[in-house]
Amino acid sequence: MAIRDIYETGFDEDIQTDSSTNQCPECDGHITTNVKETVCEECGLVIEEQRLDHGPEWRAYNEEERERTGAPLTAARHDRGLSTEIGRGTDANGNELSAQKRRRLARMRREQTRGRWRSKAEQNLAHGLGEVRRLASALDLSDTLRDQACQLFRSAQNQDLLRGRSIEAIAAASVYGACRCNGRSQLLDDIVAVATVGESRITNAYKTLNEELGLPAKPATPTMYIPRLASDLDCPEQIRRRARTLAEAAEDAGVTTGVHPAGFAAACLYKAGQEAGRWLTQTEIAEVANTSTATVRNHRDTLEEQVV
Repeated sequence: MAIRDIYETGFDEDIQTDSSTNQCPECDGHITTNVKETVCEECGLVIEEQRLDHGPEWRAYNEEERERTGAPLTAARHDRGLSTEIGRGTDANGNELSAQKRRRLARMRREQTRGRWRSKAEQNLAHGLGEVRRLASALDLSDTLRDQACQLFRSAQNQDLLRGRSIEAIAAASVYGACRCNGRSQLLDDIVAVATVGESRITNAYKTLNEELGLPAKPATPTMYIPRLASDLDCPEQIRRRARTLAEAAEDAGVTTGVHPAGFAAACLYKAGQEAGRWLTQTEIAEVANTSTATVRNHRDTLEEQVV
């Protein structure tokens, strides 16, 4: 007797499948099975529902402690986080391994390292995603921004944008592009400070990503930089609100077009500090905004002439 005659079989794929050997018990018509239900194409009879359970799989040791089995998938790893790691020194129970077993594990780790990547492209992807994770950690970015930057790097590799370009430059440009797309006030100089390539290479890589992938990058405005600069300067809430009001008024008047947004935000904070009687020097404001004192003065004069 065949095994299929003994054990019950079913469909376990997410994609829609149909089989001519299975027939509807009512009208002998074709049945179709997908991830949710099994139905007859002829009479519409629902034969079975909820074939697959996509809910969380919990491992419960007691009523109070529950653990999810396995780590979740992540875009920050080249293999989506499904790789395994061979331990060192002790077994699963914490017992020490013998010298023979340690040597055997060392050979297994070496072979695993050699066979970790199936191609050079996958090895480049692993290297690039590792650089993205390093930059995100150095810049204290959230996990969401980190994953978006990793996905942007994947898209760049799929579009063959890494050819002839530095992997580190594309990784830094992916981080900067993710910040721009989410409206985060991240200066390019901050990324350059923790990157391993120069500013010109990162700028060229970002232009390539923006042109080829059509990034929905939001235009940088002085209002975006007010909270960050005010936090770095330890300004009170009164000065922060006044600086934001000045920046919004300048944007509505159209005087911020074509100017460096961080420099104009610094001028708004300097002007708000003068009005509040707080002594904020042009030097310290320009240093925090990574601009010059002349830029702060020029933008302050523009505020006094056209906004205030």
